[in-house]
Amino acid sequence: MVDIQAKAIEQELYDMGVFKSLSTCITGEVKKVIVGKDTLIQDILIALLSEGNIMLDGVPGLAKTSIAKAFAATLDLDFKRLQFVPDILPSDITGTYVYNQNDSSFSLKKGPIFTNILLVDEVNRASPKTQSSLLEAMEEKQVSIDGTTMPLPYPFMVITTQNPIDIIGTFPLPEAQIDRFMFKLNVDYPTPEEELDILKAKNENACGAVERVLAADDVVNLINIVRQVHVDDKVIEYIRDLILASRSHEKILLGGSPRASIALLKASKAVAAIDGRDYVIPDDIKYLAPRILNHRLIIKPEYEFENITTFDIIEELLNTVKIPA
Repeated sequence: MVDIQAKAIEQELYDMGVFKSLSTCITGEVKKVIVGKDTLIQDILIALLSEGNIMLDGVPGLAKTSIAKAFAATLDLDFKRLQFVPDILPSDITGTYVYNQNDSSFSLKKGPIFTNILLVDEVNRASPKTQSSLLEAMEEKQVSIDGTTMPLPYPFMVITTQNPIDIIGTFPLPEAQIDRFMFKLNVDYPTPEEELDILKAKNENACGAVERVLAADDVVNLINIVRQVHVDDKVIEYIRDLILASRSHEKILLGGSPRASIALLKASKAVAAIDGRDYVIPDDIKYLAPRILNHRLIIKPEYEFENITTFDIIEELLNTVKIPA
């Protein structure tokens, strides 16, 4: 791992083969402490490298916090966790100015949002006012406190969790806010074999700790490389056609927004780079579409009664929208 890291730094990480090896090392290190969440770990890496945010849907106890914490440690990124409750205030997140009686001055006490990876547990338990305090940070990577705008540490990513079956005492996120998340991912129970592996690891105290694979500055270099991945005009047309088809689909009340198109474009570059390519292919778009569109499409009520899901619609779109020749 050390040799790979040294080689990557020497070549300024621009060798896509080295990029792929580093990506494998990052995900492999997280897998040392997390059992059975391989795809989820890779999706978090994709979101980070494409500067997106993630919403995790799943019942408590599925290692969502452990994944985020291990992921941050692997990349030497600062990590903070917030538990949203009904009485939490925006200032508890962003920070506030504190009056100093000794010299009659105000000093800024920064909130936990000043970090690289912010995990917000049970985001739908806070009031809409508090939820909205995340919007500027997620979109512009900055916060405003008492009229003063301050940039957040870079890179910055928000990972939120919510319990899909918990309704009492919650404030559902509005569509405009949900649209700010690049991915909405469902976290399922482990398989029987995975559950057995988890129990054995805990019984033998063999979970261990992750090692640092990259420094924070190297993560910034990886993000810059992802930005330079080539996307052919035909692939861009495919993204456009896919989103336009979602807007005109007979079963869809609200289709994908331009933000969805941009998310597909940016994330596809990260998928290509992780696979060792400096160019995007249509299969990258097909891999990302269910992750990026599932929380953005609103099905007409009459079709919801027929138990048609957004994943059904996305699969139909992928099967019908042709890739430009």
